[in-house]
Amino acid sequence: MAEPFKNLINAATVRAAGLHLQRAWGGFDRAGFERQALKGLADLELKARAMHLGDALQATLPADFSRAAEVIEASLAPPLAEGEGVSKARDDDAGLSGWVIWPLGEYVARRGLESPQRGLAALHALTQRLTAEWAIRPFIVRHPEFTFATLQRWTTDPSAHVRRLVSEGSRPRLPWGLQLKSLVQDPSPTLPLLRALQDDPSAYVRRSVANHLNDIAKDHPQRVAQWLAEHLPDATAQRQALLRHASRTLIKQGDAAVLRAWGQGAKLRGDAGLTISPRRIALGDGVTLEVALRSRARQPQSLVIDYAVHHIKANGSTSAKVFKGWTIELAASEHRVLRKGHPVKLITTRRYFAGEHRVDLLVNGQIAAQASFELVIAG
Repeated sequence: MAEPFKNLINAATVRAAGLHLQRAWGGFDRAGFERQALKGLADLELKARAMHLGDALQATLPADFSRAAEVIEASLAPPLAEGEGVSKARDDDAGLSGWVIWPLGEYVARRGLESPQRGLAALHALTQRLTAEWAIRPFIVRHPEFTFATLQRWTTDPSAHVRRLVSEGSRPRLPWGLQLKSLVQDPSPTLPLLRALQDDPSAYVRRSVANHLNDIAKDHPQRVAQWLAEHLPDATAQRQALLRHASRTLIKQGDAAVLRAWGQGAKLRGDAGLTISPRRIALGDGVTLEVALRSRARQPQSLVIDYAVHHIKANGSTSAKVFKGWTIELAASEHRVLRKGHPVKLITTRRYFAGEHRVDLLVNGQIAAQASFELVIAG
């Protein structure tokens, strides 16, 4: 059985933090810190554990934030090397690294807001041992002008971990992070940062830029379509891969402008059929989708083929969820059959209800065929 995710921060993390913080500052109350940090830790989930250790750090580090930041920095292990991510970060004899950095960053986010220059300098050090993507967000809220000026300078930092922080820390909808509501409403302040980083030599950084653009697409699809129009022509293979990943949500939604940018917005010239088997299933089973395509064009067609399942809700209405299918080149006059399994099983993010579930076949974002299956739920 896999280790619970919450155990990424555990008793060993607490002991390592106590050891290295005391090494960095002889006056550190290691016993008091460990006692407070370990109390109730086992009952908490991962993010709550980070906040809990943040409380213990706040109770035991020096009252003067500048001095506390010096202690934290002196307790750290050497920076992660280029290409090393969370899997290589750990707490060891060399100093602190790995998931203990999250609560250390939380401490900086709480105590450093009155000294933003010193606080951001501490996050610059912390992010090179795991990430400071959650901790930097309160600085963006409280000191937007100063923080964005700092992030702009960091776009050329020698460390890929710092350059990634520029993009990841300013994502409008970062998972586990404080939502940056002003950037959800208007992402303009982050666009110069993404422009500076989209051709970064590190794939680690470029992937963050793609995820950031995908965040923007959820609220401002026209901004991402405009970005593609500006940056996709004559793009390198690396930039094309980034922009493709950034477009994933809008491609699944069949956004016409984005599909056109990728040369996949034209209506299918030909016929499409959708068959689903079996037609009646129980929860926990699955269906097979069979798609029959016949081209009536004299030229090849670039097609993005997805499908939307209309899940029944408690009140009897339906809600469509788009699932990824295929991306193909359909040759002139070609007839092709595609098959894909679709499981219908319990997941934490969806509740199923019995009844007829319609399925739309989407070809370049347009409904090309429909079919359905009946879901039976015992009891």
